[in-house]
Amino acid sequence: MADYDYDMLVIGSGPAGQRAAIQAAKINKRVAVVERKTILGGVCINTGTIPSKTLREAVLHLSGYREHSLYGESYTVKQNITMSDLLYRTDHVIQHELDIVRHQLQRNRVELISAEASFIDAHTVRLKHVDQQGWRDVTANAIVIATGTIATKDERIPFDGKRIVISDDILKLNHLPRSLAVIGAGVIGLEYACIYAALGVRVTLIDKRRRLLPFVDEEIIDSLMYHLNQQRAIMRLGEEVKAIEPIKDENNGERVRITLASGKQITTEMALYSIGRTGATQALNIEAVNLEVTERGLLKANENFQTNVPNIYAVGDVIGFPSLASTSMEQGRLAACHAFGVKTNNTPELFPYGIYTIPEISTVGKNEEELTEAGIPYEVGKAQYREIARGQIIGDQTGLLKIIFHLETHEILGVHIIGEGASELIHIGQAVMALKGTVEYFINTVFNYPTLAECYKTAAFDGVNRLGN
Repeated sequence: MADYDYDMLVIGSGPAGQRAAIQAAKINKRVAVVERKTILGGVCINTGTIPSKTLREAVLHLSGYREHSLYGESYTVKQNITMSDLLYRTDHVIQHELDIVRHQLQRNRVELISAEASFIDAHTVRLKHVDQQGWRDVTANAIVIATGTIATKDERIPFDGKRIVISDDILKLNHLPRSLAVIGAGVIGLEYACIYAALGVRVTLIDKRRRLLPFVDEEIIDSLMYHLNQQRAIMRLGEEVKAIEPIKDENNGERVRITLASGKQITTEMALYSIGRTGATQALNIEAVNLEVTERGLLKANENFQTNVPNIYAVGDVIGFPSLASTSMEQGRLAACHAFGVKTNNTPELFPYGIYTIPEISTVGKNEEELTEAGIPYEVGKAQYREIARGQIIGDQTGLLKIIFHLETHEILGVHIIGEGASELIHIGQAVMALKGTVEYFINTVFNYPTLAECYKTAAFDGVNRLGN
């Protein structure tokens, strides 16, 4: 093998980059992580997953949302919630996570380099140092691109970071708006719409699609839409935005006017533009190695996460869907294993998806629409949280757990949950599916009482009863 400076060079320090670097280091490879920002963690820790989920938890606590079914809609932990109240917990968690990431990389002897990376050729990268003048070229046997994404912006829209914002601006706001229009009902848009609606903000959700999040079971999405309606959110689905402009109201206050292609107009205090993400590849000089990209700057990769240049891998959000921290971590690990010939047992069909709306959603396996299209016979079993003692105890009377199983073999094909703890509960179904378990497993298993896990048993009985045996 040629004499390279590193066995693996990882560009980007988000979840995918971290896991790729640590996996390679654990098999005694010389590894370096290049991060162009002065802090580690990428979007996940600094502006995306960790901040938004912590913000959500602060909202649920301070607004008293979880207690409303018990103590009424007027119940709150704190009156007049401010952005400072919400960000207090967020800042603490971010700093803690940053320290953990740095410590993990250091104890695995991964070199950290603060620089902007750009390709010279397939094995050579130029590093422009962030904290000092000059640059240097380094070589690596394998290179992993884990640069993530940036929020997609329309150049015709006058973003100002205060009234017309993207998701990255949320943590910089100094006040809560009374009204908010969310343009784009993808995962990020839906999560923020739910967070603000739970605070009593008047939310309008706009999307040109009528069917949201097609990878999620339609019944689960319909349930989420019902909950948002209960929070007084207005849905403008099947509508396309024609123009967004700042205006003054009759009291000379600052507002945003959104004009839809249908002629409707929406006036709001703030507009959150959330129309997808663009691959953060602009500074990489990918033309030097002729990497294939999509129209949004996302890199194309095969099942082993190799780009069209075999020694260059791409993992995480920069390759697109599902763009989740959990799946990105696994992609990073698998890429490092493939680069150095380490055998793995990968089951992407069992990757769980967690969506932190209010209530949260989690799903694993196939949904009803996918099974119907594939012509696979199935039956469904459902359990409402309100049927379960734990659901009554915690005050969640609207949650739903849904099991889909094969009509003939009874093998579990999918589990779909909306409600408190969905992203934790899903792993029970995931484990049973990984072992090719049947719906009878849940019938014969004893669950702790009272727990939400009992939903699996109730749903299993419901499904078997539908068979009419």
